[in-house]
Amino acid sequence: MCELTQKQKHFFAEEGYLVVENLLTKKEITYYSDLYNSFLNNEIDASKFRSDLSGSNDTNEKITQIMVPSKLVPELLEKSLHQKSLAMAKALMGDDIELDFDMLINKAPYTDTITPWHQDAAYWIDMPDKRAASCWVAIDPAYKENGCMWYTPKSHQNPVLPHVQTGNKGALKCEGGEENSVFVELSPGSCVFHQGGTLHYSRGNSTADNRRAFITNFRPKAMIEMERMQGVDHTGEREVKA
Repeated sequence: MCELTQKQKHFFAEEGYLVVENLLTKKEITYYSDLYNSFLNNEIDASKFRSDLSGSNDTNEKITQIMVPSKLVPELLEKSLHQKSLAMAKALMGDDIELDFDMLINKAPYTDTITPWHQDAAYWIDMPDKRAASCWVAIDPAYKENGCMWYTPKSHQNPVLPHVQTGNKGALKCEGGEENSVFVELSPGSCVFHQGGTLHYSRGNSTADNRRAFITNFRPKAMIEMERMQGVDHTGEREVKA
């Protein structure tokens, strides 16, 4: 299990994101890669949780999002990615932190479609405890040309920006830009944590390979219970937060 230093915890709190190298071993990466392909190829039927974040009406998905894969493969909850990322989320935000939901996001080859600038908090209901983080785990090499993540440092310290929806039930978007941001290239099995209010985006995939990411999302247990009481289970409904 990777131990986080005080310096790393401070960086996450101040800058709003944190890179962690080698979260997964090579053997573990192979397991997640094979399982991921089973989802993409419909060997595991995730149709009710699957959508195209690009908002395109094209029959070929450009940015495939599959929500809550662990609902379909419960063993994932006990596997290394979930267990290690949960332990780190607790170290970063407190012992009351739990897994809220997980998801898969893939940018298909040569689709060259951006994920627009946004803050994850724009998707969520308003909660009194704002602590939240996503752990974005690279299954493939992630770099500029295939859509690695870009973050705007310290953006989580400001109120959530106005967001609008793209296309046909596509991703939310707001104002942002690369000039004040940093890109995070990752090797397979490495990850980056970011806070719910951290402004981020990614370029399109202009390469011949997929850009697969496995994402776990965390917040306080009491806030998860609050969400569920209001019917929020992150299974694919996307509405702008009031």
